Amino acid sequence: MSEFEPKIVGFFCNWCTSAAADLAGTSRMKYPHNVLPIRVPCSGTVDPVYIIRALREGADGVLIGGCHPGDCHYVNGNLKARRRVKLVKVILENLKMEPERVQLAWISASEGKKFKEVVTKFTEMLKEMGPSKLSLKWK
Repeated sequence: MSEFEPKIVGFFCNWCTSAAADLAGTSRMKYPHNVLPIRVPCSGTVDPVYIIRALREGADGVLIGGCHPGDCHYVNGNLKARRRVKLVKVILENLKMEPERVQLAWISASEGKKFKEVVTKFTEMLKEMGPSKLSLKWK
């Protein structure tokens, strides 16, 4: 049996986290290849339905990346993302699911190293947790 490799959907802010991912790549930093990146205009545009749907469709984890608070190009989009992620985690807890499978990280464009560290840490955590039981693909 092969070692479990988690599938991660990443919703990354166009202005910060996507640029950090590009920086990590162009700097040839090594990090897990488990993330399917989806570039969004702002982390605040990530609807809770998108997060739940990603988990239901086979993702073992969802990583939302945005600008640091106070640095959002859309003024307060990242604060909206923080509220939405908190809501999703409460919903997952109430469903007796693992809220740790959804993470929010503030990663600016110049933080390629931080992007690498966040993705690595999240991937390792999901490997320990095993496949998501929320996914329809596993049933």
